[in-house]
Amino acid sequence: MPGHCKLFSPMATAAAPLTDASAVSVAGLEVQEVSKRYGARWALVRVSFRLAAGEIAMLAGRNGSGKSTLLRVLATALRPDLGTARVAGLDVVADRDLVRRRVALLDHRSHVYDVLSALENLEVMARFLGDAALDRGRLMAVLEQVGLADRAGDPVAAFSAGMRKRLALARVLLKTPGVALLDEPYGELDPPGFRLVDDVLDGLRRRGATVLMATHLVERGREHCDRALVLAGGGMQWDGAARHLATDAGLAG
Repeated sequence: MPGHCKLFSPMATAAAPLTDASAVSVAGLEVQEVSKRYGARWALVRVSFRLAAGEIAMLAGRNGSGKSTLLRVLATALRPDLGTARVAGLDVVADRDLVRRRVALLDHRSHVYDVLSALENLEVMARFLGDAALDRGRLMAVLEQVGLADRAGDPVAAFSAGMRKRLALARVLLKTPGVALLDEPYGELDPPGFRLVDDVLDGLRRRGATVLMATHLVERGREHCDRALVLAGGGMQWDGAARHLATDAGLAG
């Protein structure tokens, strides 16, 4: 049975109980005592937190701390072994299909189709979202937003890692999600790509989306996020205002 982890800093605050008065309104994300294991190893250990609708949070921690696993649980790609998780009030297990309609996951792997062009990749995504999303002008506008309009007809097999990440971001933008789960969105990008991610975060905030972003770039996260959550050994180590998380908070590696 997994155990609890200690808080990281005196400035940290424990996640608010999910039964208090602040939980009356539907939260963007509610996670309570979630644990996940692979074989004998616990990747997540009794993780609990709540993000209000429209809140943007950074998810930090060293490699192997459980960040990607948590995001995949929230996206319904993995089933928790213990605990409950809700996305916009919907249970990730019982309401799996409804959750998937409201969530966009940017995986740390791009998961794009090499044999298709950039535009064709978005057309495939648009078909999953319904006919209204198939407007070619809209697809091209999204490619323009991520800097790929001039490569719309090129096969993705010829794209660099950074271009693939841009295309993956385009798929998130196409979905216009209520909840965005971003796993290392700055990874593999050049400085202009960093600014693109900043713009995406700003746009999601303006639309009132709830965002949970896993990143090692603490300084950038502090600039764009309201909250910071730090995982260590699969457990919640720190939960507080992003501005209070030290840039060098022992998160390297």
